[in-house]
Amino acid sequence: MAVLGPNRYGKAETRVVRVTRHGDAHRIKDLTVSTALSGDMAEVHLSGDNSAVLPTDSQKNTVFAFAKKHGVGAIEDFALLLARHFVDSQPAIHHARVAVEEHAWERNGAFGHSFVRSGREVRTCVAQHDGTRSWVVSGLRDLVVLNTTNSEFWGFAKDEYTTLPETRDRVLATAVDVSWRHADAEAPQDWDKSYEKARAALLAAFADTYSLSLQQTLYAMGTRVLAECPGVCEVRLSLPNRHHFLVDLAPFGLPNDGEVFFAADRPYGLIEGTVLREDAPDAGPAWE
Repeated sequence: MAVLGPNRYGKAETRVVRVTRHGDAHRIKDLTVSTALSGDMAEVHLSGDNSAVLPTDSQKNTVFAFAKKHGVGAIEDFALLLARHFVDSQPAIHHARVAVEEHAWERNGAFGHSFVRSGREVRTCVAQHDGTRSWVVSGLRDLVVLNTTNSEFWGFAKDEYTTLPETRDRVLATAVDVSWRHADAEAPQDWDKSYEKARAALLAAFADTYSLSLQQTLYAMGTRVLAECPGVCEVRLSLPNRHHFLVDLAPFGLPNDGEVFFAADRPYGLIEGTVLREDAPDAGPAWE
């Protein structure tokens, strides 16, 4: 016999732009919001009974309505607001997951109404609520960083297919994709300040760690976030190794003393890992 396993449904990637107007100085929040709901959904799968289903179109409309009614501050607050609303307003819904990406804009000069899309990373969060408890995971992706020195890679295992030479000085570059779990999502907190502290910790650790491997750098970055952000209990990082290879200029009679590189976008090494406090509380569904 077949049985219904875990399931959820929702509206993916609702784009909402919220403009706040204070005289001539405007503020803009540009978000991509994805919702996913689960609960008493057996009958819709087994018999097609839709009585427990809140349409995904309604979920999309809720995002727009809440952007108007409540405004958009820190994306964690907005995500929690939506997650709690879906669970509290729908008897059949027992768990809500809301993921938000924030696309940054910067002011265009002194004009209060003009903006230019920022080249910064994308800020992310996932908020979940089950009617009694909430979980929040914050993060970022596409934070591109590079060190021109203070990185080595040698002493690695070799086999008959190894061609990579050992190096005592290399360019180390990556596009950071990282998420960090808050130990207590119920406690009032300044999400924006927490985000900036975590971001600063990641950048500082990448810059001042003398790296013998990207794995070592990953651990240093995660450890620094835990040290600088007491409310964070777990950090998960994904670091693609954006390889930079010295170009052989000998055919042109030119030396290359670590000055000209070929940046290879693929294939690339992908280093992933988790750093967490020894006393980190159980994650529950935070990472689902």
